[in-house]
Amino acid sequence: MKSNLTSPGNILSSPGGKGMTVIELSLVLALMVGLASVVVFSASGISDWKLARNASLELRSVYIAQKSYLADHPSERIADVATDDLLPYMPPGYAQIPTCESLEGQMLSINFNVMPPVLGAGYDPSDSTKDGLWDVGVP
Repeated sequence: MKSNLTSPGNILSSPGGKGMTVIELSLVLALMVGLASVVVFSASGISDWKLARNASLELRSVYIAQKSYLADHPSERIADVATDDLLPYMPPGYAQIPTCESLEGQMLSINFNVMPPVLGAGYDPSDSTKDGLWDVGVP
């Protein structure tokens, strides 16, 4: 019986046939590795965005607590508000004023004595202070 190894269109055909060479296989492998590296690089950008968005959500919860407190105490100044005054106005589940993680992995406290609240001394690595990343956004 004749072997199918040399039939036309068979990958295992003889040299000069329609099989893939080592160079072609290397190019395909390099392309796949390149595409995989693009995916990994994109994933790191997504994790940075997630940190920024989480910080923004925490800042917004403090901002809403500030507004609620000032609605109940209109003669108060936000600069004079203490943590214990603001905590009852925080959303359920908050036992303290939240903190946020920076892009460098440091924990940043929220300055709630300014309105809108800011991270630390104004930490915001994004291009805008009103984009909703690392800030409250447009109040």
